[in-house]
Amino acid sequence: MKRSRRWVVGSLLAPLVVCGGVSLISAASNIGLPRESAVVEQLSEMESARLEEAFHLRQSLGDAAWPGWGGADIPAIVYNERYAFLVGLHDPEPGWVKVPQGSARGGPWEVVPHDRFKGEPYNRQLLPSDVTPEAFTVKVGDRWVSSLTTKEWMQVMLAQQLREDLPAFLRPIFPYRLATSLFIDSSDFYISSLLHESFHAYQGIIAPDKLAAAEDAVRRSEAHYPLEDRSLRDAWQIELDLLARALRADTPAETAALTREFLANREQRRETLTSDLIAYERHREWQEGLARYVELEIWRQAATSADYEPAPAVQHDRDFKGYRTFERRWSREVDQIRRMAGNRGDGRFYYSGMAQAVLLDRLAPGWKNEAFDDGIWLDDLLVGALVQ
Repeated sequence: MKRSRRWVVGSLLAPLVVCGGVSLISAASNIGLPRESAVVEQLSEMESARLEEAFHLRQSLGDAAWPGWGGADIPAIVYNERYAFLVGLHDPEPGWVKVPQGSARGGPWEVVPHDRFKGEPYNRQLLPSDVTPEAFTVKVGDRWVSSLTTKEWMQVMLAQQLREDLPAFLRPIFPYRLATSLFIDSSDFYISSLLHESFHAYQGIIAPDKLAAAEDAVRRSEAHYPLEDRSLRDAWQIELDLLARALRADTPAETAALTREFLANREQRRETLTSDLIAYERHREWQEGLARYVELEIWRQAATSADYEPAPAVQHDRDFKGYRTFERRWSREVDQIRRMAGNRGDGRFYYSGMAQAVLLDRLAPGWKNEAFDDGIWLDDLLVGALVQ
């Protein structure tokens, strides 16, 4: 009996001891958790290296991901909690312009003292209170410029957001480092995110009216999209499942058959939507789905190219994996497609658009020549690919 009682007590205590130990370790790891960027007034060595690699990768393999993108002259803004840094544009006009609204933001740029980017001067400005260039594209003068936070500030902000959303009793022991690493798992991820925003700038260069229409569709229709409608979510679930299956199909015939089934289900689902809501879907898939596609495709190109050599500076970054983890990222992305039917934002369109673009690569090589044309949408291109 004594042995039995000891065993029961031990069995009950063991998980508590393990949980307590894990909590202590997690709490200890949070002691040095950054609350601000280590370098604020200029680009840190590693932020500069990641940005250099983003330029180098796009210029080397960008045309393989999207014809014309690699050779486009696209400056970049990256920003932290206090400063926005502008690289690739000399003597810039003051501030930046939010697109397509045309709202002017910010003030004069100044050359960053005592620092260079790729041997050249670059600019900065102190950010106004609660105003940033955001993660998208902006215009500086007449130039389309990509915009994103620095990697370090992205990680700090994510940890802060998690902390704010947690119950008070969990805040000291929650594993913030682990959680942020699940979202931002490497510098490869960050570099491809920089290039996602660079592609938005390219959309603005080549198809400014189409990009403006996509943003206007959000303004007009996003609030009216029936996210809470159960039948809509169920129908979206069928479409997303079919897209994921098509991406993992073993043969071209199976890919085509699943794509036809996807298009048929989409047509039936849209019978209940207004023309404005259908336009909203198409615009978001074109705008964000294509940018997500390019974000992944440039990573794939870097992973599979026998000749590509990353910029030397980024190879000193401990978080840089040399694009070797692409297959893991791709598998996670395909798995995630099926989880997006109930997404409360517009995330489903990033995935549905990306998936259609990959299917077009397989079913209709050359489709990118038409993708920026007015009135051309990804699902229309798929329909055309299947009737050829």
